[in-house]
Amino acid sequence: MTHQGKTSRRRFLQGSAAIGAAALGSGLHPWSRMAHASALSSQELRTTGLSTTVQDRILDAFKAASGVRAVSGTPSTYPDAQTKILSGSSDYDCWEIIAERLPAIIATNNVETIPVSALSNWADIRDTFTRTDPKWDAKAQISGQIWADEAQTELYMVPAVYNFDSIGYNPEVLSAEEANSWTAIFDSKWKGKSGLNVDPLIAIGQAILAMNSLGLLEAKNPGNPTGAEIDEAAKFLISKKKEGQFRALWGDFGELVNLLASGEMVVCDAWQPAVLAVKAQGKPAKYATPREGYRGWTIGPSMLRGTPNRDAVLAYANYWLSGPPGVTVTEQGYYSPSKTIEKAMDPNRYAFWYEGKPWVGAPDRGISEGDLRDGGSLAERSANVAYWHQWPEEYDHLIQRWDEFLNA
Repeated sequence: MTHQGKTSRRRFLQGSAAIGAAALGSGLHPWSRMAHASALSSQELRTTGLSTTVQDRILDAFKAASGVRAVSGTPSTYPDAQTKILSGSSDYDCWEIIAERLPAIIATNNVETIPVSALSNWADIRDTFTRTDPKWDAKAQISGQIWADEAQTELYMVPAVYNFDSIGYNPEVLSAEEANSWTAIFDSKWKGKSGLNVDPLIAIGQAILAMNSLGLLEAKNPGNPTGAEIDEAAKFLISKKKEGQFRALWGDFGELVNLLASGEMVVCDAWQPAVLAVKAQGKPAKYATPREGYRGWTIGPSMLRGTPNRDAVLAYANYWLSGPPGVTVTEQGYYSPSKTIEKAMDPNRYAFWYEGKPWVGAPDRGISEGDLRDGGSLAERSANVAYWHQWPEEYDHLIQRWDEFLNA
C-alpha cells in the first residue's frame, strides 16, 4: 500500500507537462492523477537495461498507473546497450544505466538531464545520493556521479535500485571463513568451479581487490586502477584462466542461478538476488561478507537525447521512487534509494530486508522463520564498501587488456 499525500490546488493548476508526468506514484489527488494520465496517453516508453530493473511486472504496473499509451522494455547487457545507444540508435527513450557508464553517454552528448523539480518523489531520497563521503573523491562515489550541477538541480540519472555486491558460494563446500574474501574466486582450491562476471568494469576491480589481499598489489582505488595496475590484473586473470580456474564467465541472471544451483560453480562474484533464487530452489547458497568490503553500484533511468517521449521518461523515473517498484526489487534482494519504501512495505518484511532483523512469518523463496539477511542491515552493509563502481580514467587501456584476457 502506498502512502497517500495531498497536493495543493496551486500545484494542480501548474499543469506543467514535466511536473505533471513526473507526479505518478506520489500519492496525488485522484483528479490530478487522471489529468496526468490523460496528458501521457499519447506518449510511449521504450527502455533498455539489465533485467535487474527492466522487469515486465514493473513496466506493466507503470503503464497502468501512468496511462502511457505503450510501454516496452528490452533487457540488454551494458556493453551491448552502450554500443547501440552510442551508435546513434533512436530505438529507445530511456537507458536504465549503471552509474559508472554515465560518462560514456555524457561525453557523446547522448543524454538529457532530468530536473529534480520534475520528480515529486525525490524528497525521500537517501543521503547516499546527495551527500559526499569525505573518505572518497567525489567521482569515486555515487553522489558525485549522478549530478549535472553542483547545486543538485539536474540529474544525469535517477537512482532506481542499488546494492552492494559480494561473493556467492555453496556453504556445503566452502566455509564462511573461506568465502568471506574476494580471493576465494581465484583460489586454486576451487579450480574449474569458480565463476567471474563478464563485464570488465566489474571483473578487473574484483581481481584488484583480491590481489591487494594477496599482497600482489597496493591499489588505492580498485574502481579506477592505473595503467600499471590494469596490466598486473590482466596478467593475473590470464594466468588463472590458463590454469582452468573459471567454470564460466557469466553475464546473465538466469545463467548465474543455473550454474550455482547445479553445483557447476561453487564460488563466484554474484548478485544477492541470484543467491536468493538458488535458495528458493532448495539448493545451498549463501552470500559472503567480504573482509575487503563490497562493490557499491546504482542503476536508474537516464533520458536519451532527442526522445519524443520526454514526459513518459520523467514519469517512469519518478515512478521508480514511489512504493510499488521499490517493494518489488527489495523482495528480490536489492535496495530502494527512496525512504518511501518503509511506508510501502509490510513492517516485518522491511525489518528483515533493511534492518537486519529475523524473518517473521511463513517461508518465502527459501527464507524461513528466524532467518537473517546475509550481510545484515542496510547500515551494516553500506558501512562496508570497498569502492563504488566508476568510469576508469584508463578505460581504453582496460578494455584492450580485457580483450587479451578473453582471447587468451
